[in-house]
Amino acid sequence: MDQLLTVDEAADALNTSVRFVRRLIAERRIEFVKVGRHVRIRESALIAFVVAGTVTPMTTDTVKRRAA
Repeated sequence: MDQLLTVDEAADALNTSVRFVRRLIAERRIEFVKVGRHVRIRESALIAFVVAGTVTPMTTDTVKRRAA
């Protein structure tokens, strides 16, 4: 089972503010778990969020095609 992170821990892992993580939760842009009144984020959900937002770098072939 994945480790459940608090909002503060998730913000530290992403190197962002707590407010940003809370906004992700409010907008349902990241998977989270409700434990009573508390909100927790699975470590795998955090990784999936980062992977989904990862942009591949441009290659020389891509740059040449865009210029034409």
